[in-house]
Amino acid sequence: METVQETISKKLQPVPEPSVRRMPQYLHLVRSMREKGEVYVSAPAIARVLNLDPTQVVKDMAYTGVTGKTRVGFSTEELQFALEEFLGYNRKHEAFLVGAGFLGSALIQYQGFREAGMKIVAAFDTDKRKFGTDIQGVPVFSLEKFHDLASRLHISIGIITTPAGAAQPVADLMVAWGIKAIWNFAPVALRVPEQIIVQDTHIYANLAVIINKLGQQKNG
Repeated sequence: METVQETISKKLQPVPEPSVRRMPQYLHLVRSMREKGEVYVSAPAIARVLNLDPTQVVKDMAYTGVTGKTRVGFSTEELQFALEEFLGYNRKHEAFLVGAGFLGSALIQYQGFREAGMKIVAAFDTDKRKFGTDIQGVPVFSLEKFHDLASRLHISIGIITTPAGAAQPVADLMVAWGIKAIWNFAPVALRVPEQIIVQDTHIYANLAVIINKLGQQKNG
């Protein structure tokens, strides 16, 4: 009988991004259920809590390699392990952050990243006053040191929390210096080679949606 890891490794089809985005919600729920002593959980039960379609839940779970049992559902222990494996939470992912300002400092201090298997191990900036300081034990270096340290530590993830005008030049440097995936918090669309993974988190865009919807409610 195949293990969960073997099942996952054999899956060749790409997982739809919406399914990937739901996986952390599933994991949070399953962890909570296990803490309460619940041994099994059904797809309809998950769907009710997360306001999803039960059929969609079953499809999403199939990507993890876990199958439920008739009348009882999924083993919460097995499901938690499979979700953590799928999301890479059981593996260590180290990242460099460029832009040691308020946002960058907040991200460095956020403990949830470590629970998700990611650790920001160094920060970089162009402000000389920040060189040699640290943020919660994470050292801040000159941007010029990024290349050498990324190469020596085999870092593949770069996080951009710079002002908008600096984001593209920083992204260009990251690509040239071997970074394979960029998490961009700057409010700009980055231009990078096709093979580079980019995930944009535009805080201002999300805020604009909230304010717009709030205005619609008031005017409705």
